[in-house]
Parts: sequence; structure tokens; C-alpha cells
Amino acid sequence: MKLRLLIVGAGLSGAVIARHLAELGHHITVVEQRNHVAGNCHCARDAETGVLVHVYGPHIFHTDDVEVWDYVNRFAKFHPFKHRVKTISGGQVFSLPVNLHTINQFFGTTLSPQEAADLLAQKADKTITIPQNFAQQALRMIGPQLYEAFFKGYTQKQWGVDPAELPAAILKRLPVRFSYDDNYFFHTFQGMPEHGYTQLVTHILDHPNIKVHLNTAFTQALAAGCDHVFYSGPIDAWYGYDIGRLGYRTLDFERFTHQGDYQGCAVMNYASADVPWTRITEHKHFAPWESHAASVVYREVSRPCGIDDIPYYPIRLTKEQALLQQYVARADEGRGVTFVGRLGTYRYLDMDLTIRDAMDAARHFANVTAKGEPMPAFVVRPL
Repeated sequence: MKLRLLIVGAGLSGAVIARHLAELGHHITVVEQRNHVAGNCHCARDAETGVLVHVYGPHIFHTDDVEVWDYVNRFAKFHPFKHRVKTISGGQVFSLPVNLHTINQFFGTTLSPQEAADLLAQKADKTITIPQNFAQQALRMIGPQLYEAFFKGYTQKQWGVDPAELPAAILKRLPVRFSYDDNYFFHTFQGMPEHGYTQLVTHILDHPNIKVHLNTAFTQALAAGCDHVFYSGPIDAWYGYDIGRLGYRTLDFERFTHQGDYQGCAVMNYASADVPWTRITEHKHFAPWESHAASVVYREVSRPCGIDDIPYYPIRLTKEQALLQQYVARADEGRGVTFVGRLGTYRYLDMDLTIRDAMDAARHFANVTAKGEPMPAFVVRPL
């Protein structure tokens, strides 16, 4: 049986689900409120410089998932790319994540890997046995000096709260390395699409059974006549925010151009709380196979997300978790819609996990409909 399906959002989640189900013969309508596909990984050529710009901030593809890596390479040519992040602290430039070079430079030493591990073990706050928050996790891992230099101020700017109010799990994404490896990620496959993510998503959506409507905001009326809806917008928006809005952080970008090379790397973090921006990104360094005389550079400032702002990072503190539980309970009671993606499930998701979840959602839909069973509201539960 061929179904008529509505997919809200033309980002990675919507595109992957649309393609999979279109190839099974279903008729897919994708609505996207913006004037482009690819969501927040949208890329566009800067008219002034010719640089390929990550319009909503940098996106680097990294994964250990072979199937996901093969999938994106089916639709775009990927170049190898190692993401190397620098940070300014105390008037010096250091490498992140914290590695052997960072440790030796910061403490003015020439330690071996084992000696560096022993040093951090000595500096760690051993009174903290089970870290309850970000600050305690950092103090337990690396001690007060490295925490103050690299994490405290940056985290305050990024999240707008004291690090002691954030969950400890946030810091676990930034390991300490006792080697000189300064690759920001540790996944097997890392790369950048040659012509950007918008072309990648455009190719995924290029199928005769898929119709894409840009500049089209979702309304409940659009779902009429559809057999099922996959919704990648904010879950609270589906319900009209009637019991409250989930909290997000958003970003402001200050663009400027520069003749030549502005900072010598793609991303420079600013660790001090006294500097208002969290980082400066120089976008021609995200495509090192290209050559440009001029450069496009952005300062990023994080702040609370307002009603008309683009939501970037779900906050997921106690207040938000309680509200999320209420929305999830309502979703579980309904039928006809499945919530997907970063906004639909209110989770921080890297691109590879977004694609993996979308693949799983599309396959699950195919399986349950073949059996005549209802599709659940969530394939990956957000709680």
C-alpha cells in the first residue's frame, strides 16, 4: 500500500526519512518554513569572497557508523577533514581538547604521557567522588587550574549559567588526551562535503516521489489527508506551546571580511568570561581544498533563545525536563505523528546521529505499516 506522507522540515532528519520512504514507493510532501533545505547545516557561497560559508555555524561530519558514512558519500563527495580547535586563555593560544601539548605548555613542563597523567591526578579534587554537575566533573578530572583556564568562562558564556548548574555529562564530550593528538574528534570517519551540506541534502531529496515546498510554515491543516506526519520542528510548537516553551540557547553572528588569512585556523575559542564571544570561525579553513584571497569571519555570541530566534542548543535542565515529560506523555497518547530530529526530540544531536535516527525511524515505519500496526510518536525517546 502506497501512502501519502507529510514531512515537516527539510533538514537532515526530514530528508533522510523522505528519501527512504520515497524509494519504497510512498508519496512524500516536505514542507520547510525557510527558503532553503538543509536546516542549520545550510551552506552558501559568499557573494563578496566566494567562500563557502556555514550559514548557521560550523558543521563537521564525524562518525564511527559505517552505514551512515556510506550513506552521505552516496550523495556527495567528501574530503578528509581534521578539525583542530585552538583557544585563547591568559594571553596564550592553546590546543583543544586538553592534550599533552596543552598540559606541557600550560604548566611549562616537558612531561611524558604518564607523567602528565600523574600530574593531573595530583591536581584533581579527590574529595569529589561522584560528580553531580559540570564544575565538579571538571575539578575531578583536571583540577582547578585547567578548569579555570579553559572551561569555566567559556561554559558560562555558552550556557548562560554557572557551570555548577549544568549536568556533568556535558564535559564528557571533551576528553583529556595524554598524547599530542589535537584532532578535536576521535571518530574513524571525518570529512566535509566538497560543495557543502545544502547540496548534499538537495541530492537526498532529489526523487520523483518527493515534493519539496520551501517558505511554507507548517499548519495542522496541512496534515489533513495525509496518512502520517514526521515532524522535525520543536515538539512544543506542535502543541502550540500551550503548556509552555522548552528552553534553548541561540547564537548571534557578527560577520566581517578580511584580506588574507585572519586567524590561521577554522575555529578559535575565547575561554575568558571577559570576552563576550565564545569563538571566532574563519570559514575558508573548512574547505582547505579551495583557495580564496579574502576571508569570511564570524564572531559567535550565545544568549537565551527568544520567540523569533533560531533554537540551537536544548538546555535540558530540571525545569525543561519536567516540561518535556508532559509533552512526551501527550505525544504518546496521540496517533498520526512521529517526532524526529534535534527539535522534535529535544536532544543535542550530531549530524551522524541525526541520520542514524532518521534511518531507524523510516525503517520502523515501513515495518509497522507492513504489519498494520500504528507508528509510535517516538522511535528514539527523548527522556
